[in-house]
Amino acid sequence: MNIKVTERARTIEYAIRDVIVYAKKLAKAGKKIYYLNIGDPVAFDFDTPQHVKQALVKAVEGGANAYSASEGLPELREAISQKEKRVNGVDVSADDVIVTSGISEGIQMVMAALIDSGDEILLPGPTYPPYISYAKFFGGKPITYETVEDKGWQPNIDDLKNKISGKTRGIVIINPNNPCGALYEEKVVKQILDLAGENGVPVLSDEIYDQIVYEKKFVSTARLAKDITVIGFNGFSKAYLMTGWRLGYVYFHDPKGELRELKECVEKEARIRLCANTPVQKAGVAALNGPQDHIKEMVRKLKERRDYSLKRLNEIEGISCAKPEGAFYVFPKIHAVGRKWKTDLEFVLELLKETGVLLVHGSGFDPTYGAGHVRSVFLPPRETLEKAFNEVECFMKRNK
Repeated sequence: MNIKVTERARTIEYAIRDVIVYAKKLAKAGKKIYYLNIGDPVAFDFDTPQHVKQALVKAVEGGANAYSASEGLPELREAISQKEKRVNGVDVSADDVIVTSGISEGIQMVMAALIDSGDEILLPGPTYPPYISYAKFFGGKPITYETVEDKGWQPNIDDLKNKISGKTRGIVIINPNNPCGALYEEKVVKQILDLAGENGVPVLSDEIYDQIVYEKKFVSTARLAKDITVIGFNGFSKAYLMTGWRLGYVYFHDPKGELRELKECVEKEARIRLCANTPVQKAGVAALNGPQDHIKEMVRKLKERRDYSLKRLNEIEGISCAKPEGAFYVFPKIHAVGRKWKTDLEFVLELLKETGVLLVHGSGFDPTYGAGHVRSVFLPPRETLEKAFNEVECFMKRNK
């Protein structure tokens, strides 16, 4: 048989899960692995709220097992509308919300409707890898703009401005940021919105970590946008501890009606995949409308783990780390990459082989602005973090 595989499929990369392949081989040989690579709180000591679980069971037993509306259950879209108003001060109607199978599907749908061959999309560097992968998948060119490490990974507005061209189709903001944990300053977000307005392109604002912030306050992009067009991405995986449930949403802040055709195209994409999981959507309503106490407790635990992780990493010779203000990631710099280790991937694999500590190479989040770094979660209990960082510290001492 002469089976030709497409270039777009062959070149797909997802660094966060790609590194697991190496870990599995070592685990099979009996090595203990410290999984600090994937941002899944439910894999550790955070559990899905009981009332959300009960809502899923009730939905299934109550017969909510048929296909549902492609755009999402009306009651969930309304609950999302109310949540955005209540939590983020964003006035978006239920009709402007599309429910997706996780935020990743929303990214895919919007990219498919926005990007044609040769088009450009501007992304924060480093960035969440699917934005790069989907842009390339649809024939576009992902271009990263600098975020500045010694300023807490805040976007470099001058660099962003210089990279806008006639081919630019959108500017992506990930706030709070994955992989850096940066919380963008309000004035910086306003500057990005101004640039988008001046150049007639939408801002794509990924806000999945909107409720996981520490000392500072998160401000939603759409709240600041006024008459600027914003496509918002959010979901249930992180704050509502529903990672494996795969439930997210896209909303369209469209004060001038500029997104009408794009929204219609995303709705068409929603139809060809039929619908998001119906009983999980029912549980999503319960998540948004039910008790929210677990979020405050989750953030409290995460802040303690962030403070410990930051302290330990900055005490290790050869490593430095900026303070994350949101999400649950640290993105430390490994100073000997380029000397002792040729690449950050080489560092990650050698560390994994010797210690069992699994991190993600920074270049997997952007070969330009992520290189020389690694990403780690600080989701595990302190005891686990202590063991993992002890291993990292010994490894660095052996490789001075």
